[in-house]
Amino acid sequence: MIGRKLRNRYQIQEHLGDGSTATVYKAVDTRLGRQVALKVLLPHVREATRKRFFQEASAAAQLNHPNIMAIYDIAEEDDLNFLVVEYVEGFPLSHYVPTSAEVVVQLGAQIALALQYAHSRSVIHRDIKPANIKVTHDGQIKIMDLGLALPKEATRVTADGMVIGTPAYLSPEQAQGLTLDNRTDIYSLGVVLYEMATGHLPFDADEIPALLLQQVKQPPPPPRLIAPDMPVELERVILKALEKNPVRRFQSCEALANALKAAVPTAPTEEAVAPPTPDTATHIRPTESGQALLQRRKPAIRVLLADDHTILRRTLASFLESHDEYVVVGEAPEGETALKQTLAMLPDVLLLDLNMPGKGGLDILPSVRAEAPNVKVLVLTGREEEWYIMRALRAGAHGYILKSADENELLDSIQKVTQGQLVLGQGVAERIVGGLIGGGTESKISEQERQVLLQVAAGLENADIARVLQLPLPTVIESLAQAMNKLGAKDRNAAALHALREGFISLEELHDL
Repeated sequence: MIGRKLRNRYQIQEHLGDGSTATVYKAVDTRLGRQVALKVLLPHVREATRKRFFQEASAAAQLNHPNIMAIYDIAEEDDLNFLVVEYVEGFPLSHYVPTSAEVVVQLGAQIALALQYAHSRSVIHRDIKPANIKVTHDGQIKIMDLGLALPKEATRVTADGMVIGTPAYLSPEQAQGLTLDNRTDIYSLGVVLYEMATGHLPFDADEIPALLLQQVKQPPPPPRLIAPDMPVELERVILKALEKNPVRRFQSCEALANALKAAVPTAPTEEAVAPPTPDTATHIRPTESGQALLQRRKPAIRVLLADDHTILRRTLASFLESHDEYVVVGEAPEGETALKQTLAMLPDVLLLDLNMPGKGGLDILPSVRAEAPNVKVLVLTGREEEWYIMRALRAGAHGYILKSADENELLDSIQKVTQGQLVLGQGVAERIVGGLIGGGTESKISEQERQVLLQVAAGLENADIARVLQLPLPTVIESLAQAMNKLGAKDRNAAALHALREGFISLEELHDL
């Protein structure tokens, strides 16, 4: 192709690189006398890939922003389909991995505002990653590849539920093949910011299924664990962008950009962002992943035990303290003492029995959640009735396991609630729900069904749900019946527990009601 002139106008000068679906060349537009880039679609690609190629032209054509690569033309010659786009000189964003907090803010805010512009025109990028972003010699961001961008009016060119994008940067909703909105780009940008600030990806696995599971279920290691000098406010911004539940993320890229600027107010101007040189480039990453660092450097988990059976409590304490990862900070034989010790010691995890003399676990749970909101509560009980499970979760418990659980399950459950995950132990989860990430059900519940189940989880009866949601009572009953059918649940409480387990509703939403 070097030396060839396409459409008697675009003189190809240099091969710039290859992607999975296209080859990119540097060329001269002889008619206008300017340098351009030609993105030439590879022959024999699938029809869905061809449609996405033309969709990129449709998406980019709607956008005119200094931080987004411009598209000039779409053309065809001798069975070659190609895009004519802006030629951008500079460095890939990966050259700034890792970089200073000030540069993270300066470049990250530019990316966020460019995405805000795209979102305001109903274009979702869906593939934000360092390889798709360049930094010019004067410190200006250019978002390059819109191959997966989805304009609002575009026809869907992937099968429903298909995962598409780069696994390390996928949002949880992308990893599950769910419907996307602008908040998917916010999550992916959060991954990019984390990588720039620490030199590590927040999630790292050799196998794609394991990586997708991490994106959906596992919280990222706190960035300051890897980069201790990072400003606390910047860490908070990054972690909020990486919230699993889109509702808890920044709701717009503009809000993310403003939070970045506030986190490090002394961020440099564009001109002050020095481009890397072969001597100063910092794109070589440490070999140890962020997850490995978390496992190696995390402090011991502080546990408080509340159970009226002295032998069981002492046995648990000895077992936990035989592991370096745990330290027992207190023991309580009944609820009132457990509450006082929890408020005084603020453990990481309160291991709580439900049935104790005087005040039981259900009696003190609301006070623990209200007065010590950072303490994770893991119920450890012999009661497996669904009524007890739902009452404990409504009251604020983060997990529920049975005393019949083996030692490994107990340790795993403590780890998971510490990381912010919902835990339903064996004998609880397996009896009520099954599978991971939608694996137990093919049908997804509607938003109305989801809202009804959320109110069921909160303890409301059908008439109250109708009043709260301002729906006719027959509609509430029908929505609940449909949700139970889709989830394979035998009753309304089982359906609500299944929805919690599958992530259709969250503990945060339940506790916020």
